[in-house]
Amino acid sequence: MEQFNFNNELSGKIALVTGGTKGAGRAIAERLLQAGATVIITARNAPEVENEKLHFISADLSKAEESQQVVSEVLSTYGKLDILVNNLGSSSTPAGGFSVLTDDDWESTLQANLLAPVRLDRGFLPQMIDRRSGVIIHIASIQGKLPLYDSTLPYAAAKAGLRNYSKSLSNEVTPKGVRVLTVSPGWINTTASEAWLGEIARNANSTIEEAQQGVMDALGGIPFGRPAEPKEVAEFVGFLVSPRAGYLTGTEYVIDGGTVPTI
Repeated sequence: MEQFNFNNELSGKIALVTGGTKGAGRAIAERLLQAGATVIITARNAPEVENEKLHFISADLSKAEESQQVVSEVLSTYGKLDILVNNLGSSSTPAGGFSVLTDDDWESTLQANLLAPVRLDRGFLPQMIDRRSGVIIHIASIQGKLPLYDSTLPYAAAKAGLRNYSKSLSNEVTPKGVRVLTVSPGWINTTASEAWLGEIARNANSTIEEAQQGVMDALGGIPFGRPAEPKEVAEFVGFLVSPRAGYLTGTEYVIDGGTVPTI
């Protein structure tokens, strides 16, 4: 059996993490960097805290032309891509259910959460297939199977589509040497979620702790009693892209502290 150097197991690998400037994306990028990879991150805005070892490309991946620019820049600069982590995900649609959502709300959400990874996969897969080597991770969400219809209906639908697409893609490209996996986190404790909790608390004239409990109740409860930390998600992604996970493909892994009440 092949022997692995766990301390530097991604040495020589080129990795791209979308939405990699903050939250779980930043934690994933730093985890891959620690494992020895050369790591590129993309986002619309530069990271607030710069890490000169993370190579930043400014791009709005909801736009087809900017996605193609990222593909071209990575391949021309580094010559290949070994690991693609499609982490970018966002929901900015208004609450209120189906009736308040416009075509623009649906279009923008589908572009960012479903079509952006589809485009990047299409751009990077040919050279992975040529080398019969590569790993693609799609960061979905438990909302793909546990939608919150009142507040994030388009996001939930897009992530459900991403899960289905990821499985289909795996069936096609795994025989050609490329592993494809889905990671579906539950609630993650990020700077953005902390700000969101603060807003909920102010609007309800409650404490942050009460606001957090209210969100957990809305999810049906989190048996673990808290949201995930970004590093907890990053650690698992670091394992999945490593040689240690070499037989894993076509599978969805849920990181939710027990939130989803079904098996």
